[in-house]
Amino acid sequence: MLESHQISTLKSLLETPKRISIIPHRNVDGDAMGSTLGLYNILKQLNHQVTVVVPNDIPEYLKWLPGTDNTIVFEGNETNNATRILEESELIFTLDFNALHRTGEQMERVLKTLPATFVMIDHHEKPDTYAAFTFSSTTYGSTCQMVYDFIQDLNLSHYINKDVANCLYTGIATDSGGFRFPRTTGDTHRIVADLIDKGAENTQIYINLYDNSNYNRLQLLGRALQNLRVLPQYNTSYIALSQDDLDEFNYEKGDTEGIVNYGLTIKDVDFTAFFSENKDEKIIKISFRSQGDFDVNQLARKHFNGGGHINAAGGKSFDTLEETINKFIAILATEKK
Repeated sequence: MLESHQISTLKSLLETPKRISIIPHRNVDGDAMGSTLGLYNILKQLNHQVTVVVPNDIPEYLKWLPGTDNTIVFEGNETNNATRILEESELIFTLDFNALHRTGEQMERVLKTLPATFVMIDHHEKPDTYAAFTFSSTTYGSTCQMVYDFIQDLNLSHYINKDVANCLYTGIATDSGGFRFPRTTGDTHRIVADLIDKGAENTQIYINLYDNSNYNRLQLLGRALQNLRVLPQYNTSYIALSQDDLDEFNYEKGDTEGIVNYGLTIKDVDFTAFFSENKDEKIIKISFRSQGDFDVNQLARKHFNGGGHINAAGGKSFDTLEETINKFIAILATEKK
């Protein structure tokens, strides 16, 4: 949490126009993009020169968020322009991640060279020490909720307009699993109520996020459910999609969002995993979800080069898809006795 003197210092820094960049993690989700654009829409009203620099492309299902059209993508054709903007920034906010490697190797190298003042707002465990101002707490269910409190602390709540409200609501809704995960508290609902009062279009947001699929995405979901496997001896399930599966249904970034959660809907299953092959990057991307006190964050950190939260984490494997699944099943024998 930020101390009162840090809040005072940040208030002073933001009293005069600054060149500011805001960065989410690579492969953005609803919370990363919602918190980033929520803060962006606040700082723009304060007459700062603000740029959102995303490490790689934003998935289609999030491109409706207010401010998306003004973002710069670091990877690809805009690398030089993005690097120049970062180098000229006086303040850099990093949202929904707490280690610079989460932006990708190339962007991490640039960020490590910058003299700018860094501000971290994040709700994951074990934050790195790169930021001059670190607002880090695992008690929050989302970074968007942290940004809401951050805005309150800076006495800027009167700048929460419809655009800000839509962004912050999106991240809270997605990272809380539709308000069902354990860190959804009374405060969460009170904040959401305030955001709706300030213009958040909760019904339309749900439609944009979940009721806007194309045919291929639904077919891919069908294949994923066909590939669902249950290991009753471990109260565990898993889903795997090969590169061939993804190619067959013309996979686009964001098409697999939420698939991992289906594995937890099975009776008596309290732990699930989703494996997705990416031959271009030569890795298997992994998502973990659990219910109760089974700590998937520790499992991801220990075995799969990842991390996250107790009940939601991610990782990666450099083995083949088959080898990765076999390793996962073998690990269950010790981790889920």
